[in-house]
Amino acid sequence: MANTRDYWLGWGSADRCDGELTLYRSGVSHPQLNGVLRAGGGIAVEEAVAQARERLAGVPWMWWVGPDSRPGLAEGLAAAGAAEVATMPVMAVALDRVTMPDGPAGLRIEEVTGADALREWVSAYAPSFGVMPDQVEQVTRVEEWRGDEEGAIVRFAGRLDGRVVGTSVLLDRRGVAGIYVVTTREGYRRRGIGAALTAAALQEGRERGLRVATLQASAMGAPVYRRMGFEVVSAYRMFTLPPAAG
Repeated sequence: MANTRDYWLGWGSADRCDGELTLYRSGVSHPQLNGVLRAGGGIAVEEAVAQARERLAGVPWMWWVGPDSRPGLAEGLAAAGAAEVATMPVMAVALDRVTMPDGPAGLRIEEVTGADALREWVSAYAPSFGVMPDQVEQVTRVEEWRGDEEGAIVRFAGRLDGRVVGTSVLLDRRGVAGIYVVTTREGYRRRGIGAALTAAALQEGRERGLRVATLQASAMGAPVYRRMGFEVVSAYRMFTLPPAAG
């Protein structure tokens, strides 16, 4: 869970905090790019809700409730009017037991470096994330801003037919290989591209001496990850809250 918090805190270009209440605000009008990741036992649910509403006002956002949050948080959020909108499985695998599939013929996987390559990479994952075309430049700026330690984050692009058709990310933090932003362009799916990009990130983690990888799985991705050896170890429950009354 700590690797996950670190990844999403990297989106906090407009605001972030990591204490009893852990939240991030990118400023992008997208519910996954702003949110609360954790509320610890040292803060009352009512106070956590009040702080979150104040600091995330004006942007769509979600509240992630995982095992690193205080007991009873989900019930407290429901009492505050929150709606549970999704469950996101957390999957893990030992890097010495993972299956590394090959991609389709002609797929070239490369590390993303430089401003132009980053913009192209964001444009490739934007449709899968629900990022609108007029938000791509803003999202690219946030990606450029990320305050990760040097070398901690590695972005991968999969090229086929002369274009970027898939993406993935490795975050090397807390001794864990965190895998994020695994996407494939529509029209190129079900060809093993996402699995190959996941494998590229896993291989990088293995070469760094990391032993365990984790990711949050979508419904589409979960069967692919199971075939690679991942198992569900936990889950995030995702909530949205209505604006404060008045």
